[in-house]
Amino acid sequence: MKVLCVVGARPNLMKIAPVVKALARREEMIAKLVHTGQHYSDSMSKVFLEDLDLPEPDIQLRARTGSSAERIASILVGFDRVVSEAKPDAVIVVGDVDSTLAAAIATAKRGTPLVHVEAGLRSFDRSMPEEINRIIIDSLSDLLFTTSLEANRNLQSEGVASDKVHFVGNVMIDTLCAYREHARFLKTPARFGLEHNGYALVTLHRPSNVDDPGALSILVDTLVNLQKRIPMVFPVHPRTRNRLQDFGFMPILDEAPYLRVLEPLGYLQFLDLMMHARLVLTDSGGIQEETTFLGVPCLTLRTNTERPETITHGTNELVGTDPDRIISATVEILSGAGKTGSVPDLWDGHTADRIVEVLAQSYG
Repeated sequence: MKVLCVVGARPNLMKIAPVVKALARREEMIAKLVHTGQHYSDSMSKVFLEDLDLPEPDIQLRARTGSSAERIASILVGFDRVVSEAKPDAVIVVGDVDSTLAAAIATAKRGTPLVHVEAGLRSFDRSMPEEINRIIIDSLSDLLFTTSLEANRNLQSEGVASDKVHFVGNVMIDTLCAYREHARFLKTPARFGLEHNGYALVTLHRPSNVDDPGALSILVDTLVNLQKRIPMVFPVHPRTRNRLQDFGFMPILDEAPYLRVLEPLGYLQFLDLMMHARLVLTDSGGIQEETTFLGVPCLTLRTNTERPETITHGTNELVGTDPDRIISATVEILSGAGKTGSVPDLWDGHTADRIVEVLAQSYG
């Protein structure tokens, strides 16, 4: 059985790594890793390949830079050629980025079985580019692997046949379980002069937060206010850094005495910081899941989430972008009243094995 595993952006690598390794343990399966080039730089991709013990991709495309439409179009054309030449028995896509959508369309057009890992997530907010991607990818997929029963219900309500859908757990947690101890040995907090459980970790990258100068200004002012209460560390996504510089906000952050702005970190360094943080402020979906598993309080700077189990079961709280609400939620956590939460079902480090078993039964 020949399988193509597709990655494009940094979050895809944490999701595909355990699947690639589980496939490699099966003698009857041959897996090739395809990188679309949506993120292909040392800081956004290469270091993650190294941290996660992934080989260099077997096939590398070069996604066109520019608008989302231009990027999707160039990946679709390139990946269509890959599917035509490789003739795989199945294509595995993960997540909801533009690369995932382009590969899904190309695969479906070729009539090749399409497998979506992390299916059924819905924020019910179509202003999010990822929401459009998720809906289309799921509608095209032949096998859909979900992280929660809520995702199963979303797919059922959209008319997806139940025999296509498999609740298997969360591959991101497979990766976290595999590398948690490796990360701990790095002593990353100490490297940045931070005390365990004595700092807040920040990430921002959503267009709604960073592309609008008014919205970004409010968040910058809020972070400057919060760093007076607890030291903060902010690894800045390249796109976010560009917006901070374009809007003239970078000097404000640089001058805040207890807020440290960093370049993007590798997976292991970031995981080490997250494990030992007092709290995390983020607009990332994956970080909501990881903090829930780790039991670290998480404040999500959005008004909705496609991962509701991180709220109902985990440590996540939606606080939006209102400064008063963000500050009050932070003060509550610092006083010891933050959520403790529990780990959702099947977030146990063995999701990839369950995925590969279903693949073997379906296409082997």
